[in-house]
Amino acid sequence: MSGPLPAILVVDDEKNMRLSLRTVLADEGYKVQMVESGEEALTALAHEDFLMVITDARLGGMSGYDFLGRARSQWPDLPMLMITAYATPKLAVEAIQAGAMDYIAKPFAPEELLHAVSRCSERYRLLQENATLRARASETYRVEHIVGDHTKIQELRQLIQTVAPTDARVLVLGESGTGKELVAGSLHSLSKRRKENYVRINCAAIPDTLLESELFGHEKGAFTGALKQKLGRVEEADGGTIFLDEIADMSRPLQAKLLRFLEDGSFTRVGGTQELRVNVRLVAATNRDVIKAIREDQFREDLFHRLNVVQMRLPPLRDRGDDVLLLAEYFLKSFGASLNKSTRGISRSARGKLILHRWPGNVRELRNVIERAMILETHGEIQSESLPDFTLENRLHYGSNALKIEPGLSLDEMVIAYERNLILQLMDQNEYNISKTADMLKVSRHSLRYRMQRVNVPASLDDEEPSSPEGGRSS
Repeated sequence: MSGPLPAILVVDDEKNMRLSLRTVLADEGYKVQMVESGEEALTALAHEDFLMVITDARLGGMSGYDFLGRARSQWPDLPMLMITAYATPKLAVEAIQAGAMDYIAKPFAPEELLHAVSRCSERYRLLQENATLRARASETYRVEHIVGDHTKIQELRQLIQTVAPTDARVLVLGESGTGKELVAGSLHSLSKRRKENYVRINCAAIPDTLLESELFGHEKGAFTGALKQKLGRVEEADGGTIFLDEIADMSRPLQAKLLRFLEDGSFTRVGGTQELRVNVRLVAATNRDVIKAIREDQFREDLFHRLNVVQMRLPPLRDRGDDVLLLAEYFLKSFGASLNKSTRGISRSARGKLILHRWPGNVRELRNVIERAMILETHGEIQSESLPDFTLENRLHYGSNALKIEPGLSLDEMVIAYERNLILQLMDQNEYNISKTADMLKVSRHSLRYRMQRVNVPASLDDEEPSSPEGGRSS
C-alpha cells in the first residue's frame, strides 16, 4: 500500500473476533481501531475519520442493523461492511437497506474480507485524488491572478470577493481577451461550491444543433448518432458552477429553454420526457453589446434581466494605463520560469512600444506578445526588436491629429481621447522623454504628468533621465 490511509473501525462484541480481524488487516498494513458496541462506534465516528466500518450483525445493546441505520444517516459516504453468521437472502437485503455496501458470512476466508477492504481503500484514494484535482482546478482561477492597479480592476476584485460567497447569478461583460473566464473561475474558487465541479461552455464554439444536447444532454435515439444516453453539462455541474461564455451567440429557441431552466433548475434532455432538476450557480459572459442585441431581436430581454443579477464589466486593456506594463512584468516572470530564461526586465523602448499599441486582443494578446518576446530575446531585458512590429497599427491610430469620432462618446470623452492620442504621438516622436515632450507642448513636466494621468497615459515611460545622444533608447 502507498500513502497513509485512515484506520478501519471494527465493531464486534466478541473479543476473539475483534482480535482475529485486527490480525488479518494489520498483516496487510491497515490500521485498526476496535470497539465492542454500536454505541461506542457512533462515539468514535463522531471524533475521528475512518476508511470504513466492519460490524457484526449481532451486537450487545444496539443491533448491527440499528447501528448501520444511524451511522448511514450521519455519515452517508462512509463504506460499511456487515459480517453475519446467518447469510440468508432476507438478511442480506436488510443489511443493504440498513446501509451496508456489502456483507460476508461466517465463516469466511481472509481473502474474502481483504478483497472488500481493498475496494474501499481504492475508492478512498480515488476520492482523495478527485478532491486534489478539483482543488488544483480552483487554484487555476484565483482573484489574485486578476493583475492590475487601475481603479476599475481594484473595484472588480473587491466585487468578486463580495459576490462569490453568494449564489447570485453574474453577467460578465467585456471585449474578447479581457479576462472574463478568469473572473468566472475566481467566482467559483471563492464560493461555497468550490469543492464541486466548475463546468465551462463556449456557446459560440458549438453549433446550435448540438448546443442544446451539450447543455441539457440527450436520450438514446433522440437524433441520428445518439447511440446512447448522454448527460448534459448542467448535470455534470450539479452542486457546482456552470459558466456560459459568449451567451449572446445562443439561438433564441435555446434562450427560451435556458430561461425556463433558470426559473427552478428544471430541464428535459433532448428526446426525453422526464423533467429533471439540478442545483447549479450560473455565470454568463459575452463580448457583444447586449442592449444592441436586444434591440435587434437577437437576445431576449427577459433572459438578460434574469442573468443580470450582478453585472461585472471588464475594461479594455487600452484604457488601463500603467496596467499594460504591470501585466507585461507579470507575464515576464511567468514565462521566465516556464521557459527557463534569464530575461528579467523590459527596456524603455520596449515599454514605449507596448504602451503605444492599442491591444485589440487585450490581455490575451499581451500575454502572447510577451511569450514571443521571451522566446526570441537573448539579452537581460526585452528589447523593442523582440516585440511584433506595431508601427502600421500605431500610425492608423496616432498618425494624424484628426479625431476619430466614435458613436456614443460625449464631448468630454472625445476631447480626452484626442488629447490622449496627441500625447502618445508626441511621446513616440520624442523617444518617450517627458522633458522633450513637455517642451514641445510648451507646458511644464509637472503639468504634462498631470495631463497624462488624467487621460490615462502611463507616466512610467520616462526614466527621469535625459536621453542619450543616440536617441535615449536603452539596450
